[in-house]
Amino acid sequence: MNKTLIWKFVLIGLVLVGSLYSAFPLQKKIKLGLDLQGGMHLVYEVQTDKAVEIAMQRTTEDLKTALIKGGVTPAAITTDGKKIAVDLLKPDDLEPARKAAKAYGEIEEQSSSGGLKLVYAVTNDKAISIRQHAVDQALETLRNRIDQFGVSEPIIQRQGENRILIQLAGVKDPERAKSLIQTTARLEFRLVDENASVDDALKGQVPPNLELLYEYKKDETGKSVSTIPLLVERATLMGGESIADADVRIDQQYNEPYVSLGFDSEGARRFGEITARNVKRRLAIVLDGKVHSAPVIREKIEGGNAQITGSFSAEQAHDLAIILRAGALPAPLVLAEERTVGPSLGADSIRDGIRACLYGALAVVLFMLVYYRVGGLIADMALMLNLVILAGLMGYLEATLTLPGIAGIALTIGIAVDANVLIYERVREELRNGKTVRAAVDAGFKRAFVTIMDSNITTLIAAVVLFQFGTGPLKGFAVTLTIGILASLFSAVFVSRTVFELILTNRKITGISV
Repeated sequence: MNKTLIWKFVLIGLVLVGSLYSAFPLQKKIKLGLDLQGGMHLVYEVQTDKAVEIAMQRTTEDLKTALIKGGVTPAAITTDGKKIAVDLLKPDDLEPARKAAKAYGEIEEQSSSGGLKLVYAVTNDKAISIRQHAVDQALETLRNRIDQFGVSEPIIQRQGENRILIQLAGVKDPERAKSLIQTTARLEFRLVDENASVDDALKGQVPPNLELLYEYKKDETGKSVSTIPLLVERATLMGGESIADADVRIDQQYNEPYVSLGFDSEGARRFGEITARNVKRRLAIVLDGKVHSAPVIREKIEGGNAQITGSFSAEQAHDLAIILRAGALPAPLVLAEERTVGPSLGADSIRDGIRACLYGALAVVLFMLVYYRVGGLIADMALMLNLVILAGLMGYLEATLTLPGIAGIALTIGIAVDANVLIYERVREELRNGKTVRAAVDAGFKRAFVTIMDSNITTLIAAVVLFQFGTGPLKGFAVTLTIGILASLFSAVFVSRTVFELILTNRKITGISV
């Protein structure tokens, strides 16, 4: 045996050992997709109109600041979520107000009335931008939340203009997952107005600049929860966009979990200014319209830290911390479609899929043995190595196996021996033309190689396109097909030829069974 042949077998041995090492244990190395281990298939619709309304609230505050900087103090500035109404104190403020609003740039004047009122709406381009940004931001926020939730190999992608597809494999608590996904987590710091009458507000007489919200508190026993009505200013002093970190802590006095917030440098500065200006007033921490706590500000709070207390379980506090770290959704989500795949159905799919692959492989092995004899035995050996390499690469890449992926493996079995069929038919032709066995084998491999490469490359291109543009199940098919094609090129061409070289080296063989 010459040195070249030795190195070829060393390479084959290294590939075999490396593949076995990467493949086992299979159940730990290869993840199962949604259709095999069960899970959730969800489609959410982002309420983009609500995103525009939320943006209008921010725009109202920004416009008020722009007017004051322009030398105009409005009597009132309000919004209904679609338009902004600016009430002026005197007619002389009309032109300066228009100039300041024009400089702001994101709104356009709709109408004016008597020189004392202006009505604005966001520009059409700005509204389109808000809607698109809302879906993009929701997509990124959900991806961050689910990653921290610990679901392996989730599929999160945009679907149409304002829908988001989410597939979560192996989720054991669907309701908790949906709650984590759908919670808007709009965090606001707002002042409590203790001068206005709460009793009047409960009767429906709420001042226009205030909002009636409720604080939820546990009693001394820690069991029943009471609601305390509060009149809270509509203006948001600070939102959750400045949160740098959120962790679960345990209150040493009551032994209850709470969420500790840490702000970034800009948020810490703003929070310090807010608390410095409002000493002795109550600051409500509002999450999705619910007051979690409303402590009295004793002094300026520096260091950029705050905390959210409430009737939390450890699991609820943990999920809230995840949501706050990942960021608030820009708009509410509505569940448009929900499908659940049970683990028993997945187990049936795995069993039937593996059985189909085994039956297919057995049929191919028997056919090659009967039709090509010794050549068929070599092809079958290459096929077994092909499957080992396929499993090894999938384990190394920690690929997700889906039901279409199993179909890709079955297809790979056929593709793997297809190359051997082309080679053997070419060898037969060369033998009929009177060539020696060695010359016929060399010519067969050489002339079939171009055809094998052409057919496999075109299939590989299709697999790459499926992986790039397909959804979850199609990607699973593309992954196994791509790996299978690459493995078959190595096993059917390189390994088979190396075995033939071993048989023909230093031997005088007058015939070969192919």
